[in-house]
Amino acid sequence: MQPSALLSGDLGHRDTPRGQDFNYGAEDYDAEGNEEPKALPEGSETMPYIDESPTMSPQLSARGQESGDGVSPTPADGLSTGGERDAGKGLEMRKLVLSGFLASEEIYINQLEALLLPMKPLKATATTSQPVLTLQQIETIFYKIQDIYEIHKEFYDNLCPKVQQWDSNITMGHLFQKLASQLGVYKAFVDNYKIALETAEKCSQSNYQFQKISEELKVKGPKDSKESHTSVTMEALLYKPIDRVTRSTLVLHDLLKHTPSDHPDYPLLQDALRISQNFLSSINEDIDPRRTAVTTPKGETRQLIKDGFLVELSEGSRKLRHVFLFTDVLLCAKLKKTAVGKHQQYDCKWYVPLADLVFPSPEESEHCPQVHVIPDHELEDMKMKISAIKSEVQKEKANKGQSRAIERLKKKMFENEFWLLLNSPAIPFRIHNRNGKSYLFLLSSDYERSEWREAIQKLQKKDLQAFVLSSVELQVLTGSCFKLRTVHNIPVTSNKDDDESPGLYGFLHVIVHSAKGFKQSANLYCTLEVDSFGYFVSKAKTRVFRDTTEPQWNEEFEIELEGSQSLRILCYEKCYDKTKLNKDNNEIVDKIMGKGQIQLDPQAVQTKNWHMDVIEMNGIKVEFSMKFTSRDMSLKRTPSKKQTGVFGVKISVVTKRERSKVPYIVRQCIEEVEKRGIEEVGIYRISGVATDIQALKAVFDANNKDILVMLSDMDINAIAGTLKLYFRELPEPLLTDRLYPAFMEGIALSDPAAKENCMMHLLRSLPDPNLITFLFLLEHLKRVAEKEPINKMSLHNLATVFGPTLLRPSEGESKGHLTLASDIWSHDVMAQVQVLLYYLQHPPISFTELKRNTLYFSTDV
Repeated sequence: MQPSALLSGDLGHRDTPRGQDFNYGAEDYDAEGNEEPKALPEGSETMPYIDESPTMSPQLSARGQESGDGVSPTPADGLSTGGERDAGKGLEMRKLVLSGFLASEEIYINQLEALLLPMKPLKATATTSQPVLTLQQIETIFYKIQDIYEIHKEFYDNLCPKVQQWDSNITMGHLFQKLASQLGVYKAFVDNYKIALETAEKCSQSNYQFQKISEELKVKGPKDSKESHTSVTMEALLYKPIDRVTRSTLVLHDLLKHTPSDHPDYPLLQDALRISQNFLSSINEDIDPRRTAVTTPKGETRQLIKDGFLVELSEGSRKLRHVFLFTDVLLCAKLKKTAVGKHQQYDCKWYVPLADLVFPSPEESEHCPQVHVIPDHELEDMKMKISAIKSEVQKEKANKGQSRAIERLKKKMFENEFWLLLNSPAIPFRIHNRNGKSYLFLLSSDYERSEWREAIQKLQKKDLQAFVLSSVELQVLTGSCFKLRTVHNIPVTSNKDDDESPGLYGFLHVIVHSAKGFKQSANLYCTLEVDSFGYFVSKAKTRVFRDTTEPQWNEEFEIELEGSQSLRILCYEKCYDKTKLNKDNNEIVDKIMGKGQIQLDPQAVQTKNWHMDVIEMNGIKVEFSMKFTSRDMSLKRTPSKKQTGVFGVKISVVTKRERSKVPYIVRQCIEEVEKRGIEEVGIYRISGVATDIQALKAVFDANNKDILVMLSDMDINAIAGTLKLYFRELPEPLLTDRLYPAFMEGIALSDPAAKENCMMHLLRSLPDPNLITFLFLLEHLKRVAEKEPINKMSLHNLATVFGPTLLRPSEGESKGHLTLASDIWSHDVMAQVQVLLYYLQHPPISFTELKRNTLYFSTDV
């Protein structure tokens, strides 16, 4: 979850208290995670100047009733859910949504007309001896307004007759698709927006005539309204186009919800929504100056540019801070503890004037404290705990459990998520004050670090002066933070409303095709990040394409999603200069050439076909395709129809055919990993390139003579990925469907002797090919874990990767288990990981000894 910004951020956050709703926000916890008394935020206000026009036009719905439609102006409960898509109700809801949108579109066009009204007379005076404004000023203030007006007038004129002469066969998706395709005009408007406001403000101060004009622009009321005109300021009207894009995107969501998937409009509306969401993401950083400015005691305007929660390493421990970037200063704060009912305030921990702020390079950062990195297995354990609590919350809700019990669970979930948020970041972001002191933040994502750095460097291009804030000035500035902040809650899932999207659970397949727009040849690669548990993590990386302006990667990755809502792509230039390599493992010294983000809309992504897209970043275009497989689909094991290959064929059939004890594919992949991949950071955890894995799968299936040559040339992560794929595609898991319930019971035993008896007996109960292969894999994974200081893969990490692959419920059982998408990371998976971890931590197990040694536990399973 990223900090809310002007557009896409405001789709989700609520500024007002939620009354009875359960919510642990930033206000309830201090920076170290200690609970504070809850107080209602004072002075919270909704986003200014957002149209207050209703979701449905009273005029249009009233007209509908007079004509005998019998449609209620307020949709009944039964109509509001997406599940009831029967044709009549769905299409009626479409009409209601469109009617409301049409009414607000009429208001919007009237607002644009009011804005354009003074432009002609102002232009006419510009060429006279007494101009009110120069032509350049007029062009800046009214930039692209005429174009936006014409686009929406045409859209309104085409949509209006369709809504007024409504029938079930009407199509209008093409109108929304065309509207979305013209968002480039809005991009130009947004880029100019701040300059337009500044120019209008300066002109108002210097010209009384223009001040009078801009303070009272007359906006026509809707046709059926009693109000003929309302007076609005120019500043307010200039904000309308920014608000409109967000509004249109929300309407597209509603329309899709009530459009049958086989309706001709459905793919057109999907496309329009995708374009709109990508547009919102691309201009995410353009924050509205009117709600983010504070006046200093000297009368200067200091504007909030960006704010968000960051983890600071302070005095050797991690603290959650709220960081505020103003036009000339970076301020680090935490919420003060306050008594119930008292107005909440921030406490300033430190500030650095931007004129004094520098970013030390990695080689200059030797004096920074050593970052203590939490072991991966502890982070994974915490994720599992959080998922288990989520499942309990869902069960309580389904059983209509007591609200007190749900609140208790949610509170526990918040505490665990807070711990994860505090302890997972490991990428250093260093801030240095020229006058001496340095500060260190830890971030989970290079994208986020780049955003902060770029925002600061952009401001530093201006002529900034060094200063020291007096105690009064610091008090005023810190006092303004509570009202000005754009990020209100700590980014954890327990702060989400129940009706917000839980995100996607499953596997996202992404092909990174190519990139264009580089001005000179470079060594280029891309990384992919997705969000889970409230923060972004890097999940995949393409190979470096050397010395080119048009890299053609064409690499496919399978990325596991855990409640993910966004995909980020970063494009880097590889640094081969050894003098710039740092001492800190987590530092990334390669240069970011561009970065971009798209929303993972469940409706758009959940199709069987590949969906092609382009992300634009700093003049660079990266082309990629993606498709999504849900958790329950990915659990299905499809036996191979041909019994000649090895993938999808029973392990007993393969070993009998090969006259071997362990399948050839398992032996060869393990041998290659031990030869040159055992010290590879993240071996078995980092995704291999899917196209390479598929190529290896094909040669093993065909028993090609060139297997060994191909293996020696192939990227080691692809070989590791091929081994995992082999086990995943077995017709039944290596530890068998039949024994799955017994393994689950065995690992849950408390008595160590009983557990040992049971777990060894279960191994003896496996068919010989399964047992010998399992023991062979077990010893290999132990050897990999011995290199943990280098490869960062502990026994727990390896158990997390392989446990759910070697041990899964049968398809019949899994249907009962997977009632919730997020349940996959709950009790079952925790137990699957624990089973493998038990055997990994056990002293060496010999096949012969196991078969000979008759233990007490001999009950049939």
